[in-house]
Amino acid sequence: MNASPLEPTADTGQDLRLLVRAATMYHLEGLTQAEVAARLGLSRPTAGRLIARARAQGLVRVVIDAPPHLADSIHTDEERELEVAFGLKEALIIDQLADGTQTGDSALGRAGASVLIRRLEPNSTLGFTWGPETVAVADSITPRSAGCRRVVQMDGSMTSVEYHTGVDHALSRFAERLGAQPLRLVAPLYADPDTVKALQRDSILSQSFKAAEEADVMVFGVGSVTTSTTLFEGAYIDAAILDELTGLGAVGEIGGRFYDKDGVTVESSLVDRTVSVPLEAVRSCPTAMLISGGTHRRESILGALRGGLATTVITDLGTAHWLITQEKGQ
Repeated sequence: MNASPLEPTADTGQDLRLLVRAATMYHLEGLTQAEVAARLGLSRPTAGRLIARARAQGLVRVVIDAPPHLADSIHTDEERELEVAFGLKEALIIDQLADGTQTGDSALGRAGASVLIRRLEPNSTLGFTWGPETVAVADSITPRSAGCRRVVQMDGSMTSVEYHTGVDHALSRFAERLGAQPLRLVAPLYADPDTVKALQRDSILSQSFKAAEEADVMVFGVGSVTTSTTLFEGAYIDAAILDELTGLGAVGEIGGRFYDKDGVTVESSLVDRTVSVPLEAVRSCPTAMLISGGTHRRESILGALRGGLATTVITDLGTAHWLITQEKGQ
């Protein structure tokens, strides 16, 4: 195909002038490609090629400067590195240390809420696992800043001891502030296999199970495999189970379901006893938001990301650096 007589084919002075003029109109003056074409007497495809050539030849440089007082708190380079390393839709990095304290959880919650309200649609079903991070997200949502159809608990929470999971608070807060129908999963996290099957067949609970597995957006933290995990502190699992999980290579859990360093389900004695959304449902969710950070959760976050158990991650800067380093090292 012959080039247009007005389209430059060599880098003469006139060619470069036309490249620079087209790029200036497009990038600095805000004209569309059609408007550039009309101004320069070119076809629209020719104008588009000129603009592309200007970029390819290094005639266009895009410089984005954050305000000086905010520059140190915006980590776009690290966020992009995380997204590329783990195939994420979005990474958001906070300045505060996510150390498991109320201050750290609140910072994660505010960041998580800012992402969540952008990802929800009016007809969405929001699923969440219980934990301090999701409670913080629910508390950070501004009323009527977003909305969805339903919000559903993704994992059972009943236990034999008095333990505050925050699940009722999170469910009611999400429902109230998002104008959503709440679906409670009134069930234990672990039970014997026959009881789990019976719960899944129950006419009421089965509706919650189905809604949770098919949620369009999921929000969750991750747990570690130590005695400091909420599952151990809440008497959901004991030392014998922890030993079994450690021996099988478990590094973390989501909704009580354990996985290894590659995000693969650990085939422990808990698998058939767990009342929660399977990891495969989390992996296939269009928007799976992992909200966690701190040195005590790094291995758990890494395994989840390597296993494709999140499309979006909200974490702290130290954890982000560690994750990037670990993945580059691998």
